[in-house]
Amino acid sequence: MQYDAVLFDFDGVVVETPSSQRMYDALGRTYEKLGRSGPVAATLQELMHGDFESIADRCRRLEIDTDTFCTQAAREMVRAQLSEVENGLRSMYDDVSTVRSLSVPLGIVSDNHPTVVSRLLDRFGLRSVFETVYGCPLTPEGFSRRKPDPTNIDRAMDTLEAESALYVGDRAIDVQAAHNAAIDSALLTRSSESPADDAADIEPTYRLSSLTQLPAVLE
Repeated sequence: MQYDAVLFDFDGVVVETPSSQRMYDALGRTYEKLGRSGPVAATLQELMHGDFESIADRCRRLEIDTDTFCTQAAREMVRAQLSEVENGLRSMYDDVSTVRSLSVPLGIVSDNHPTVVSRLLDRFGLRSVFETVYGCPLTPEGFSRRKPDPTNIDRAMDTLEAESALYVGDRAIDVQAAHNAAIDSALLTRSSESPADDAADIEPTYRLSSLTQLPAVLE
């Protein structure tokens, strides 16, 4: 099918996902630097699910300014992810080379912090491949734009002046976000991976085992 643009999730699609343990450690350092002891595992889940209200409530109970906490958490989580790449612990997927050959405008729509997405695109020489990039900072607005909210998909399409698009993701929530944006979706499940949340109520338009299958979808 013909699309005006193709949008991609970032972690698990373009680059390997960050280590949960390192994200856990980064939040532990956040609490330490703010002189508090907090439930790191629960906080990580709240951050990943964009539950700003729970984070704000926790900060109030711990007498931490919410903006200060989110700023410090972002700093530690960004630093941890960049360190992963620099130390060779996280890399780009080999089949991303296929994306370079696509002739339609391309974009990134990720729930990861925009600084991480931008720096990693530079690190792997992909900056020129994607014409627009949207991430989610650790701010109330950033949390509200996390998937399945379609806001960043809509914004990316507006930037690319696309009336139709395909969104490629590796999780059920990506399929839901595409559905909420009224566009088609492709669920990527590489042969070596089995996403635990591949139980979407909404069936993706396509199922891919590799990005090398994408050109055939776009014919």
